[in-house]
Order: sequence, then structure tokens, then C-alpha cells
Amino acid sequence: MPGRIEELLLGARPRYTRKEQAALAGLDLEFARRLWRALGLAELPDDAVAFTENDVAAARITAELRTCGEVDDETAIRLARAMGQTTARLAEWQVDIITATVLDPRQPPTAGQAERVLRLAELLMPRMEALIGHAWRRQVAAAGTRALAVAAGGEGVIPSRVPMAVGFADLVSFTELSRELDEVELAALVEGFEATAADIATEDGGRLVKALGDEVLFIADEPRSAARIALRLVGAYGGELGPDVRSGVAHGPVLPVMGDVFGTTVNLASRLTALARPGTVLVDQEMAVALAGDDDFRLTQIVRRPARGLGLVQPFVLRARMS
Repeated sequence: MPGRIEELLLGARPRYTRKEQAALAGLDLEFARRLWRALGLAELPDDAVAFTENDVAAARITAELRTCGEVDDETAIRLARAMGQTTARLAEWQVDIITATVLDPRQPPTAGQAERVLRLAELLMPRMEALIGHAWRRQVAAAGTRALAVAAGGEGVIPSRVPMAVGFADLVSFTELSRELDEVELAALVEGFEATAADIATEDGGRLVKALGDEVLFIADEPRSAARIALRLVGAYGGELGPDVRSGVAHGPVLPVMGDVFGTTVNLASRLTALARPGTVLVDQEMAVALAGDDDFRLTQIVRRPARGLGLVQPFVLRARMS
């Protein structure tokens, strides 16, 4: 069984030590170590037989990139780190989904269930590998299109300060909920919130950047899209459907780094979320100006509030205009 699992998950049996892998791929040993660490994989002794033909092939691709003259060592390491960190979460998430289809999280697994998990993995692994490649190419196409649009934005548009709408939304009273629910129920709540946020953000022309337990961060190129996302997220929860959600949205320049966004605009959106009452959306003055005159929204200016690190800010309550 262990050998079968190892070959299934790795795609081949380990045959080489790190020294042999590096030599076959055309990499110096120290760079091979750096590359492995950048992928986020556990450190292994140089003389451990732990590397497969696929590991050699992957390292050889990196060696070819280094010699093409366009990708230096640091860029290669950064690309490896991006793939490692992203696929680590993807792998954990997918393994959780696969095992949850067979195992009862409240009961220890039986030998028969473990065999079912393995059969399911055998069915899914080659298919998921193809789907991941397809999804990655689609995401690169979308991200590349956005980057080119910024580059072609004309004078005054700086790639490191891209104007966009940034929003946070969080589940109200999450700490109290975490005491009332067991681990399985809490995990279902968090996963459901993230799935709902991702679906709504995509449908309304935005993107979910990340989820942090009870909070999600989304962005949109257009203020109108971000406003719709925030209002729909808040409207999807509350009452009998679960805990209330509150949201804060700001518009302005952001710094995109490693798939995340940073800057004062992001901080302001976070502070507005903290100021928002349950079931409401607060936006900043830039969002209010951008949405002024839009028949789908109603804005109400409220008293200026102190926001940590930002001084006094001018919030507006955002509501959907009733037809």
C-alpha cells in the first residue's frame, strides 16, 4: 500500500538523490536546494533517494529558463515560490474535499474507507492534473489581459499604483459563533461564506483576492461592480440564513503584489468594514463620488469617524435603491 500511494501521488517511484537530480537536470546543487525550498517542500538530505523522473524533468525546465537569457536566478526562485505557495493550499483543499466525500470527520476511518479514498484518488489524479493546467492557463490569460490594459492605460497610470475598488466583508459575531459550533459546522460555515463571496464577486465583474476565516477581500476595476458585490454579500446573510455580514469599500490606487493588494485604499476599506453596522455597507468618499447619480444606489453621508492610522474619514452608507 505505501508504495502504491507514493507512486500514485508522485506520478513515479523515487529513484534519485538530490545530487543526482541536480546533475541530471543541469543545475548546481545549491540552486537545486534553493528551488526545493522555494516550492515549500520539506528539506531532505542530499543523499536521500527521494526524487523521481518527474522531479528531474521539472528541474530541467528551470535549468533551461536560466540559460535562455530572459529569466535570472531570482526570477526563477520567485516563480517557484509563487507556484509552491499557491499549489500547497490547492493540494490541502483538494485532499480535504476528496477525503470528505468518503470519511466521516467525526469518526476514525476504517480500512475499507481508506481503500475507497485511494480508488477515488486514482480516478481523479490524472484528470485533475489536466484541469489544473487548463484553469491555470485561463487565469494567466485573464491576469495578463488586465496587466496589458493597465500598461496601455496611457499617461498617469503607474503599474505599481493601479486604481481600483477594494472591499472587505466579514461575518459578524464570528468569535461567538466559533464557540457555539463544532469544528465541522464551523468549517462548513467558513467554506460556504468563501464560496458565496467568490461566486458573487465573479458574477459582478470582480475578483476574490483572499479569504481569512471570517473575512474576505475582493476587488473590482469599476466602483459600480464593487458596490454590487458588497450589497449582494450583505444581502445574502442575516436572519434565519445565518450570521449578519458587514462590508466596507474604498476606491483608489493599490499596489498589486504576489496576487494580493496593498496600500492606503486597502487599509481604508478594512477600517470602513470595522466601522460598519451588521447588515450594512460603508463606502469612502471616492466611491461616493463615483456612484453619485447612479440610479441603482442610494448614498447617505454620516458623521466622520476616526480610523486607526488614517485619521478622520468620511463614510457613506450604501444601499440599493428600491424600484
